[in-house]
Amino acid sequence: AFRLWYRFAQPLIGRRHKRILTVSEFSKSELVHYGIAPAEKITVIPNGSDHILRIPPDHTATARLELQDTPYILALANVQFHKNIRILLEAFADPALQHTTLALFGSATKADFESMGHKVPANVRFLGRISDAELAGLMLGGVGFACPSLTEGFGLPPLEAMQLGCPVIAAPCGALPEVCGDAALFADPHDAAAWADHISRLAASEAIRNEMRTKGSRQAEKFTWDRSARRLLRTIADVQNMSVPTELLS
Repeated sequence: AFRLWYRFAQPLIGRRHKRILTVSEFSKSELVHYGIAPAEKITVIPNGSDHILRIPPDHTATARLELQDTPYILALANVQFHKNIRILLEAFADPALQHTTLALFGSATKADFESMGHKVPANVRFLGRISDAELAGLMLGGVGFACPSLTEGFGLPPLEAMQLGCPVIAAPCGALPEVCGDAALFADPHDAAAWADHISRLAASEAIRNEMRTKGSRQAEKFTWDRSARRLLRTIADVQNMSVPTELLS
């Protein structure tokens, strides 16, 4: 029913409206590919990520969730196929990561993954739902954030991690290369050994983590809500054939 609704509604939206906004060049290319709207009718206005800096981090979260004594990698606990958390479970079964924890936050549980036939290694922790403040605290204390998705229209969590100085490992799929730039380590989404190798090197090397933090901070600075708002206002002015105020040109 969801797919049928989208197949009906999206082409209608693409035909009716003066301008279609989307969050990445990848998403724009998909809209063009599937005939939703022509390229000249689509404007890319990416999400910002600096909102995460306004959230006071909960520095007690690491200890309260019993992660203080082990290096850990954060990832989303989600059983949707395209999120591809399966590859992380396979990677953390590698003996090279036996002293590193995969900390999965979100609603999916160990039982959910096991019911789908996935083996969950002993070094995987399910944190359940956590607050934004707890997530910020965990990102500040983590070795890295993993995003092995097979596709993403944007990819906000990796950018939020970069804003907080948490190194990112991602799959080179969807909009993730566009959003993460050269600030992430990329691993084949179907190669568990490649993920295990990146994670073990990241956990073992403070120098690599510091390099990734520097690159991540520079990349995240490109995605601010102020910049996105200015693009939106310029787009509205263009659609309405209005002159663009000088302060929006910067």
